[in-house]
Amino acid sequence: MTLSLQNRIGYALGVLLAFVALNAFAGGYYGMSGAADVPRKWLQGSPFKDYFIPSLFLFVVIGGSFLFAAIAVFRRSPKARLAAFSAAIIVLAWLAVQVSIIGYVSWMQPATTVAGIMVLVLAPFLPRQSSKNNIQS
Repeated sequence: MTLSLQNRIGYALGVLLAFVALNAFAGGYYGMSGAADVPRKWLQGSPFKDYFIPSLFLFVVIGGSFLFAAIAVFRRSPKARLAAFSAAIIVLAWLAVQVSIIGYVSWMQPATTVAGIMVLVLAPFLPRQSSKNNIQS
C-alpha cells in the first residue's frame, strides 16, 4: 500500500520533531547534571553561572514543545501544524539568543537551525483539519 505525499511528509515531519525532542532532552539532562566537558567560559557575559537553568529550559521548553508537536503530528491533531510551527520558532529563537550570548561553539547550532527551518518548510503540508481517516498505511 502506498502513502500519499501528504502522509509521507507528515511521517517525516513527525520523525524530525521527535528526533529534535530527544536531542533536547539528552542535552538538557547533560547540562542539568553538570555538563562536565563543556567549558564554563562560554557563559561569560551571560546571566548564568552554570548550565543548569539554560539546560532546564532546553529540556522542558524545547524538548517539550518538540515532543508535543511530534505527538500532534503522528495523531493528526488539528493543532499539529500550529504545534510544529511553534516548536520551530521557539528553537530558532533559542538558537539566536544562544549564539548572540556565547557565539558559535558547536556544530549542533547550525544542525539544529537546519532542523528548525525544515520544520517550517514541512509544516504547511500538514492538513488544516484532522480526520481519523487521514492516515492510510
